[in-house]
Amino acid sequence: MTVQPQAISTAVDYVKAPLVYKGKVRELYDLGEHYLIVVTDRISAFDYVLEPAVPDKGNVLNSLSAFWFSQTEEMLPNHVVHTDVEKLGDLVTEPELLKNRVMVTRKAERIDIECVVRGYITGGGWRQYVQSSAINGIALPEGMRKNEQFPEPIFTPAAKNDIGHDEDIPYERMEELVGAELAAELRDRSLELYRYAHGYCKERGIILADCKFEFGLIDGKVILIDEIFTPDSSRFWSEGNYELDVEIDSMDKEPVRTYLLGTDWDRNSMPDPLPEAVVTATSARYREIYRRLSGSELK
Repeated sequence: MTVQPQAISTAVDYVKAPLVYKGKVRELYDLGEHYLIVVTDRISAFDYVLEPAVPDKGNVLNSLSAFWFSQTEEMLPNHVVHTDVEKLGDLVTEPELLKNRVMVTRKAERIDIECVVRGYITGGGWRQYVQSSAINGIALPEGMRKNEQFPEPIFTPAAKNDIGHDEDIPYERMEELVGAELAAELRDRSLELYRYAHGYCKERGIILADCKFEFGLIDGKVILIDEIFTPDSSRFWSEGNYELDVEIDSMDKEPVRTYLLGTDWDRNSMPDPLPEAVVTATSARYREIYRRLSGSELK
């Protein structure tokens, strides 16, 4: 029997620095000149943070982001300073627990736009299309089929909301919010990054259906921040599962969503704890996407 690694729901007991932000998964600690991001194993679905945490989920998200930031740093600088827990010294009381889930970053001014690129018409984009034949105000041809690939990927931004859902907006509204010059740079950077990663994934039998980016400014220059091309920020499909007009099983927390939708949960209250089998299957799913994308096992 394989022993599951310890799941981490929070790092507050292991980090001797002020906690300045706690998201659904990430925690941000102030180190003075830099931030420390710790990626926990918390998992969310349908706007609820669920119990229990999923072992290795945070390790995968952080390790994959570090991998992709390294792969793309010549295309666009990012916020990473290092991911070495040993360099944190006595700021971390349990370095072995946190060794794969820490990222020390430069402090950037966050641009409050979520930059979404869609290569295939699925998910929320498909739902918009069914209603209006458009996505974020972009008119699309009649008769497109669910999961169909666009001739060229499309850029569909959202205005970030720290409380509640991000709001899909037309590109013209993004120009009003951040200025035409910056909007164009963010759009072009996002499309360039998507095209690169889509090609990389395709060589490994994976389809990158869509993804989202966050950008920041340091000394007026745009850099990548947050996370990139992880199962929490991107939709990955195995090429063997690709099909039109169906719900494709994505390579992320799909076992959790499938389980919840198969219960009598009312979706208006905190669901019961996830069964062990669902947690185990989800943990394995995250480790598998890491192996296929990075070419190595999670250490």
